[in-house]
Amino acid sequence: MENIIAEAIKFIETIFKNDFSGHDYFHSLRVYNIARTIAEKEGADIDIVSLAALLHDVDDIKLSPQTYEKKENAVKFLKSKNVSDIVITQICNVIDEMSFNGIDSVVPSTIESKCVQDADRLDALGAIGIARVFAYGGSHNREMYNPDILPVMGMSKEEYRNHVSTSINHFYEKLFLLKDMMNTSSGKEIAGKRESYMKSYVEEFMLEWDGKDC
Repeated sequence: MENIIAEAIKFIETIFKNDFSGHDYFHSLRVYNIARTIAEKEGADIDIVSLAALLHDVDDIKLSPQTYEKKENAVKFLKSKNVSDIVITQICNVIDEMSFNGIDSVVPSTIESKCVQDADRLDALGAIGIARVFAYGGSHNREMYNPDILPVMGMSKEEYRNHVSTSINHFYEKLFLLKDMMNTSSGKEIAGKRESYMKSYVEEFMLEWDGKDC
């Protein structure tokens, strides 16, 4: 399985070589590394966790909506490496349970799903999480901040997917909710530290925006 994991790393490097939205090759690698660390502590299947983490964005609805439903890119890669149908189904189930969808977000059904979901959400927090917010916002022509546009809370899956907001609002609409949605003790511990840093940043941003840091 280690050879397949190595091939998956090469595969995602090709897939994401021109992505500048924060869902790039290095994002998937960070999720992979964090997920493996959590999986080792939680006693999860490392191979399932590794491949799901590496392939979790290759059919993301924001990046590849035409392959999203059937996970065509992930399935095609795994079949090309002669991975069994049972394992492919397990990997696809993990990927299916990862996304944040507002109040319709799924609570993972397996320990493998919990590890990968936590890892993906951890990469949305902290210093790198802040950088990814603005990278994604810039790539989608979103305003950095507009005091006339207030955050919308409690959105459903469809409302969240169709919602156009500002980058600063994204902290309130999603990111500051993630710590309490973590599944594992490892995830909760890391999330607490990263969220604290993120909240300090947003506080400083608002002080500077209003000219009150002088």
